[in-house]
Amino acid sequence: MSLSPFSEVVAEHGPMVLRLCRSMLPVADAEDAWSETFLAALRAYPDLDAQANVAAWLTTIARHKAIDAIRRRDRHPTPAETIAEVAVCDDGLDPADTDLLEALRSLTGRQRVAVVAHHVEGLAFAEVAVLLESTPAAARRAAADGMAKLRAHYRKDDG
Repeated sequence: MSLSPFSEVVAEHGPMVLRLCRSMLPVADAEDAWSETFLAALRAYPDLDAQANVAAWLTTIARHKAIDAIRRRDRHPTPAETIAEVAVCDDGLDPADTDLLEALRSLTGRQRVAVVAHHVEGLAFAEVAVLLESTPAAARRAAADGMAKLRAHYRKDDG
């Protein structure tokens, strides 16, 4: 089995990677993390094993790039005024749905990755465990805790 051309990998997995980045970062930072993810992936792709799970591999890279962006942002002062963010790519998440994005950002990093990877992207808990560098049981627990927190968030808004 040989690897697909990289352009096909970007087309197939690009929206998933952008959703993960947007679940962790504001839109502009998420787009930068998406670009950085695929630049890093392009460099490493020729050496990737043909049997590798490309989705899990890309998700791991994206998670690390998002964490790097968070660290960079935390080292710089925050501007006093904010500019409205405009989505450039349709990844299935409505940038106007700030409540959902804020609810996702209220989760811990582990919960957010587990919820998005499992419930949005459909990765198995064994694959989520690789992303979290933990066990499938811990990935399942993080996803369950994250979903419980999201449900509580929306019940609170309804009440």
